[in-house]
Amino acid sequence: MFENLSSKIERALKVLKGQGQITEINVAETLKEVRRALLDADVNYATAKDFTSRVKEKALGRDVLNAVSPGQLMVKICHEELVALMGGNEVEINLKGAPSIVLMSGLQGSGKTTFTGKLGGYLKNKKGKKVLLAACDVYRPAAIDQLHVLGEQLSLEVFSDREEKRPVEIARKAVQHARSNGFQVVLIDTAGRLAIDEAMMQEIAAVKEAVQPSETLFIVDSMTGQDAVNTAKAFNERINFDGVVLTKLDGDTRGGAALSIKSVVNKPIKFVGTGEKMDALDVFYPSRMADRILGMGDVVSLVERAQEQFDEEQARKLQRRIMKDQFDFNDFLAQLEQIKKMGNVKDLMGMIPGMSKAMKDTDIPEDAFKGVESIIRSMTPKERSTPAILNTSRKNRIAQGSGTSIAEVNKLIKQFEDMRKMMKMMSNPRAMSGLMSQMKNMR
Repeated sequence: MFENLSSKIERALKVLKGQGQITEINVAETLKEVRRALLDADVNYATAKDFTSRVKEKALGRDVLNAVSPGQLMVKICHEELVALMGGNEVEINLKGAPSIVLMSGLQGSGKTTFTGKLGGYLKNKKGKKVLLAACDVYRPAAIDQLHVLGEQLSLEVFSDREEKRPVEIARKAVQHARSNGFQVVLIDTAGRLAIDEAMMQEIAAVKEAVQPSETLFIVDSMTGQDAVNTAKAFNERINFDGVVLTKLDGDTRGGAALSIKSVVNKPIKFVGTGEKMDALDVFYPSRMADRILGMGDVVSLVERAQEQFDEEQARKLQRRIMKDQFDFNDFLAQLEQIKKMGNVKDLMGMIPGMSKAMKDTDIPEDAFKGVESIIRSMTPKERSTPAILNTSRKNRIAQGSGTSIAEVNKLIKQFEDMRKMMKMMSNPRAMSGLMSQMKNMR
């Protein structure tokens, strides 16, 4: 996410590193490169120019403290302006009304139907809402079927009427069904077109007029860059939507849409899609996104994802097993499963400060843990719970069963043993104190 933009901005800011003071000359040189990086990322030209002008005005208007280098100050100012450019603070979805009605709009292929399912799952699992999905796309082949499949995956009810060909009537019936059956939120999936046309605009406007939604969201494929901003502007002029959803942000290394859209249409980005899985949906936090663009990572989001997946009681049980030196391959496999649920491994690593740059040219596949899991699953229950019994013949059998080599099996066992020793030491305050004393003596 934003890899190219991050690396180019970082190179631009290096101009000021080692400089004794901020001057109009070195600021101009730095911001020239920053503006070029933004334009390469497909940021709107006027937005890029306005951004660098504000940064220059702030930079030349501040004195550099002795404890802060010019480079550090410029990073701080760029961070402040990036946050402001993307909206300042996060904006929550408006769920007023009984039921609350959320209307989806956007072009075909932007991911409206998938997002409708993701949002339904988010509101059900994280907000405790009873959600109804309404299938109002009567034009795209299998659109209704797709929403029903998503609803089944997420255990959400889907309202559809295959006989009715008027989206306005389907939307009205869906809202009435929701009121009669105690649903708290109705998510209306509407039809898109391959391009903006008058018929589509009239239809979405008619649906909005008929159901009076508490929230109208514009869903856009972030990988379309500047085109996404132009489309958002056209839709906003006709239906005056309340917020933007950027889909496929995990595949966008440029970031032009995220940086431009707020300044052009003056509507907040509310959600971002970060993957294909149905839980790959995040609330948009401008400050956290600015952190990632400037290579600072996103520790807060990483911790939040971990908290969602790790059970406190299980964590306490695991800690007790570690202290008693009972941590085994069953525990290890369980921890891998939890990490996989948190999302794409490369995306998670990018949230750690400094790791995004270190992993720039490293390709981490979705099934990064597949080999490790295969080795562990090829062990017998006794071998998993008692790693000490893994002799040469057992290792050979495990290697054959997992489709790996004996060297890979030995490597995993050694890494496991090293990790177990380290975990036990870190869980023992007395041992840690002794280690610190040894380190002091060595120094």
